[in-house]
Amino acid sequence: MKAERLVIISDMWGAKKGLWITSYLGYLQQYYDIVFYDVQQLANLDIKINSEKNIHEAFVGGGIDTAVAHLLKRETQPSHYLAFSTGGTVLWKAAAMGLPVKSIYAVSATRVRYETVKPKTEVTLVYGEKDEFRPAGDWFGKMKINADIIQNFGHTLYTDEKMIKSICKDLLGKVTHSAPKYKKAV
Repeated sequence: MKAERLVIISDMWGAKKGLWITSYLGYLQQYYDIVFYDVQQLANLDIKINSEKNIHEAFVGGGIDTAVAHLLKRETQPSHYLAFSTGGTVLWKAAAMGLPVKSIYAVSATRVRYETVKPKTEVTLVYGEKDEFRPAGDWFGKMKINADIIQNFGHTLYTDEKMIKSICKDLLGKVTHSAPKYKKAV
């Protein structure tokens, strides 16, 4: 049986601060055929000083749109997607523009709170309770999406080893068609 294809899109730091991404790859690579994108490379960012403010401004000032365009050009076969923070925003916009997506699993997707159109696929959103970039509760209702809100976590919950294991178990449950063997925190 051929492995399902999983496309992973990094947070705004890309591979530069992404050592945590190797944990996801370690858990998932034996069950999925994985393709990884550094969202800074998708956006063609060339930032002289890698501060959070400069990276954010580069994405908001056109980098998100560039990354969406490049993702749409590169990905032509239906795949499952796992994306983090800014990567989740890029994925959401690309899916709304016709990216062939089997499912979206986005963790701490930053700017989806401004979106008004839901991609036509299964969407799982995960946020930390203390994530200041999380959409307001009424946004989830308008979009008809149930989000997993994880208590006592902020925006970077996806870098925490316990959350990495939990997210991977959830994804593996989907590919192996079995229920996750953990209880989600709410």
